[in-house]
Amino acid sequence: MRWKTAEYKGWGRVLSARGDTARPERLATLKALWKETKAPAIGNLRSYGDAALNDGGKAIDMTRLDRLIAFDPDTGILEAEAGITIGEIARIFAPKGWIPTVLPGTGFATLGGCISNDVHGKNHKAGSFGQHVISFDLLGANGRVRKVTPDATPELFRATCGGIGQTGVILSAKIQLASIGSEVMDVRETRVENLTEFMALLDGSTAPYCVGWIDATAKGEHLGRGILEEGSVAYNAPPPKPKSAKSVPMNAPRFFLSSPIVRLFNQLYLRRIPVMGQRRIRAMQDFFFPLDKVLNWNRLYGKPGFHQFQCALPDGTAHEALVRMMDMIASSHLASPLTVLKRMGTGRAGMMSFPMGGYSFALDFPNGKAVAGLVGELEEITLQAGGRIYLAKDTLATPEMIAAMYDELPEFIAAVNAADPEHKFATDMVRRLNLRGTGK
Repeated sequence: MRWKTAEYKGWGRVLSARGDTARPERLATLKALWKETKAPAIGNLRSYGDAALNDGGKAIDMTRLDRLIAFDPDTGILEAEAGITIGEIARIFAPKGWIPTVLPGTGFATLGGCISNDVHGKNHKAGSFGQHVISFDLLGANGRVRKVTPDATPELFRATCGGIGQTGVILSAKIQLASIGSEVMDVRETRVENLTEFMALLDGSTAPYCVGWIDATAKGEHLGRGILEEGSVAYNAPPPKPKSAKSVPMNAPRFFLSSPIVRLFNQLYLRRIPVMGQRRIRAMQDFFFPLDKVLNWNRLYGKPGFHQFQCALPDGTAHEALVRMMDMIASSHLASPLTVLKRMGTGRAGMMSFPMGGYSFALDFPNGKAVAGLVGELEEITLQAGGRIYLAKDTLATPEMIAAMYDELPEFIAAVNAADPEHKFATDMVRRLNLRGTGK
């Protein structure tokens, strides 16, 4: 197996690494490689920061290990290699009446990545991705492959789901797909005037899929205004013509996401929705993965890249925390147009899984000098509210902040250090946030 030395980055393009990567095409090749070199696995690099980076070390690119292994059309149970993307699974099986039960915001995330980050979607009542994983084959630091299940090996299962690859390399997984009767979505879009109304609508929604876009530039009585999207399967609607993907060919200039342009865009985007709302028929892929139609959209933030802040906030403190955050963000003039508010269920599969019962709030900031201070304040509000931030999106948190937010961190450290005592799977994020407990 040949190793290739290259620089690679997280999706936010702020943090990068330089090191050797190998890209095996067969499981036998990977196992042969494993006898000589043990290294963390990486996928399509869709986590935003340094979760999948190993600067100065080696990493194993799993994206060519992307084959389907078995599928039961009666139960919807699928077994596939870890490198297949979640969008490819949806593309193949939606015409057969099945889709992954939980779909993240991008179809380019790999199956292994969805487990390692225990991703969540627009259907908060279904819980997190890991809660629909039946088993996975894990190649450990000792060279053995174990079948890991939530019942037979609960500690290892919970340390792997949301554990950003610290227990070993996920080779393949068996997951439960959800039955779906159509590839077409009926989407109701509602214009929302403020945060209080938004949270009430999210709480009261009975739609299977629900997500909100927020105008992060709005202040005063319009604080938290935006658009609520509620989606359900459209059984009798003709499928819309698929949208062709476009690509951002180069880095956008810095002024492209300047405050006046973002404010104008947000106003126009909000006004496209009539006061009484509207309904649209959308292709399933366009509804679940809207940004995937713009390839390399991270270039819109220019060469310096961007940071994303995403937090989960519990019910009792969410409204007050969100008001403080949105006031601070609007006054900073730093936000991009991509701001999302979602209702979250209580489900989570792992010790370091992000979801909690309450609300998820996420937005991007073009990289600049003032961002670190602002994100630090948002993290402090999150901590005071009893919430947590999402490791898959993080670029700026401190070890102390994460330790205070994730109360199962000590159990996680014990489990992963038992699975990988020599820290072969440690990444830049693990070292930055001291997720192995020794500062390595």
